[in-house]
Formats: sequence, C-alpha cells, structure tokens
Amino acid sequence: MCHICPKKFTNSGHLKTHLRSHSGERPFSCQQCGKTFSQSSHLHVHRRSHTGEKPFSCSQCPKSFTSSNLLKEHVRYHTGEKPFSCSLCPKSFFRSNLLKEHIRCHTEENPFSCSVCSKIFTSSHNLKQHFKLHTEEKPHKCLQCSKSFVKLSKLAIHMKFHEGVKSFMCSQCTKSFYTNTGLKKHLMNHAGERPYVCHKCGKAFIETSNLKAHMRVHMEKGEREVKPKPYSCDQCAKCFTFLTNLQVHMRVHTGEKPYCCSECPKAFSTAGNLQIHMRIHTGEKPFKCPHCPKAFSRLTNVQVHLRVHTGEKPYSCDQCAKSFSGLSSLQKHLRMHSGEKPFSCTQCSKTFAESSYLQLHMRVHTGEKPYVCTHCAKAFSQSGDLKKHIRVHDVEKP
Repeated sequence: MCHICPKKFTNSGHLKTHLRSHSGERPFSCQQCGKTFSQSSHLHVHRRSHTGEKPFSCSQCPKSFTSSNLLKEHVRYHTGEKPFSCSLCPKSFFRSNLLKEHIRCHTEENPFSCSVCSKIFTSSHNLKQHFKLHTEEKPHKCLQCSKSFVKLSKLAIHMKFHEGVKSFMCSQCTKSFYTNTGLKKHLMNHAGERPYVCHKCGKAFIETSNLKAHMRVHMEKGEREVKPKPYSCDQCAKCFTFLTNLQVHMRVHTGEKPYCCSECPKAFSTAGNLQIHMRIHTGEKPFKCPHCPKAFSRLTNVQVHLRVHTGEKPYSCDQCAKSFSGLSSLQKHLRMHSGEKPFSCTQCSKTFAESSYLQLHMRVHTGEKPYVCTHCAKAFSQSGDLKKHIRVHDVEKP
C-alpha cells in the first residue's frame, strides 16, 4: 500500500513505479532528445517517435500507432464508444483525460495560466496551443498559399477551402459545411437548440462566444476584464494582446491589402473581410432572424437586428437620456453633441458627420445620378428627389 495515497498494489515493483508519481523521479532518459520517463515502457514507446515505427495498425482504416493504448483510443472513433461519463451532466468522452478537463468546466478550475496575458485554461495542451499565438509559432504551412497554422487540424480544415470540399451535409436543408463542428452548430438552428444560457436575463445562445459577448451588456464598466496588451503599434497609440493582431493592424498604415476579390477590383486587409465581401456577389445571407423573414450577410448585423424584436438598447449616451441598439448608432448620435464631422470631401472644404452624407455629396462633383424615373428617364442623385418627382406623373394621370 502507498504511504502517501490510498492506492494498493499486488507487488513491490508496481508500488515502486507508482511512488515515482509522487516523487517526480524520472530515471529513464532518451539519448536522442533528452526526454525523461518514470517507466522504461514509456521510454520504449517514445523511441518510436524517432524511428517512425508504428507497429499497431487499425483494422478499419489505414492509420497505425506507436502503442496499443493509442490504437484502443482510436478504435473508439469507429465504434462510437465513450466509456468515460461525467457524473454532473450527460456528456461522455473517448479518453479519461478529456473527462478530467471537462470536469473543470463544472468546478470552474483553470489551473494553467499564460505568463504573457494571464489567460487561464483547463488543460496544459490548450495553454501550449495558446502560447504559440504570442510566440507566433505556426509550424503547419499550406503549400498552396502563404498561410501557416498553430494546429495541424486547422491546416486540414484550411485545405478544404482550396479543394472546395464541403463533406458535411445537412439532412434538413441543402447546406453543406467544411467541418463537422460547422454542421453541428447549423443543426442547432433547425432544432431551435440554444444550450448556452445567460444566468442574468435568461437569453440563450448557440455558441459560448456569443454568450460571453452578451455578458458584457450586464457588466459595469469597472467589472469588464482588462487583458494585457504587450504589442504596441509604433505609428499610433494602439496596443494589442497578440502579435498577429498587431501585424494585421499595421496594414492600416501600410495600405497593404493582400486579399483580392476575384469578381471585382476590390482588395482587403484580412481574409475575413474578403469572405464577407464575396457575399455581395453571391447574394448569400447565412444569418437568418428567427422572428421574421429578414436575413443578413454578417453575424453582427443579425445580432443588432434582433434588438428590434427584444427592445434591447445596451448602448447609452452619457450626455442625454437616449440609448441605442447598436454601437455605431451611438457613435453617430455622439457627433450631434460634439459637433464632430470626420468625413471630409476631397474636392471642396465641406465636412460631414456620417460617411453616407459624404457619399451623397460626392455626386454633386461626379454628376452621378443613379435614381432614374421609369416614366420619363429623368435621373436624380438622391432617392428622395426621385420620389418627389414621381408625384408629378401621379398628378398627370387621369
């Protein structure tokens, strides 16, 4: 019996091996990389990572493994067996370590902390993957474009975009997806399933990220989490949590737009902005309102639109009693108080509070008149002027 914990063993050899888990002793070391192990069998399996030997083959697919335990875990993907069940919720898992990580969601235990930004994680693996964002280590490179990735699984998903392979089909509509995760989230829309519920107001969401964003509505300004931003721009005062975010931001100063539209001359500083822009050409509006027939090309647009139905106006003016459903509406409103007119005409000295007003004004200089009367072919620079003009024809009708 172990004198440190309640575990019991049938022979002294097993007890001796177990005691190393308490003492941290690792007497077996690899001569090629210096890694140490508490058991000789673990070292033996590790050596196969250097030799490439994988003697344990799956009978259902071409995969092979360095140890019999890894093969057993892999076979569960084929059988669907999940022997490790959570005692606090209905979830079950392929591996015991996944269950241990999951239990921390219930206990709110996050023992692994990032030394750069203080973000906390339930597993050391997640912390290691996160840390690569700070070091900018992206070892998995795409051979078809310049992109590289922290995780091999992310590269595999990315490759599907090049191949155009959407192998995960929805059984209830014609949509298909690059990943199984994307399909699962989509199926929640059909089922009306929203598993992530706000404990303050009862609102429910499909994704945890949406719930986290929503929770900021309830927080007071002083309560909001302030993340360290160690990466600063040398051309303006902006700071960023991650180096990659700073690099994307620098394109604002350099004017670099590496992502070009294949349908028109437009180019963008990020792949995400190009993807959103492409919906103008395809007419795709994947974000549907569950309360009315409206659909949107951006997730943020449908989130703001939903406030029309809920009446929620989380953005309040600190100078008057008005509140708004969207941040951009509040920003426009604040210009009424400040008198700020940041949109300047390049042809004359006029300035405007909104970009849409500047666009209308520019037609004075360009002579553009996009609104054409269907009765007499007269054209106008503003839709309001066309509507007024149409009344002339309505009066002429007998």
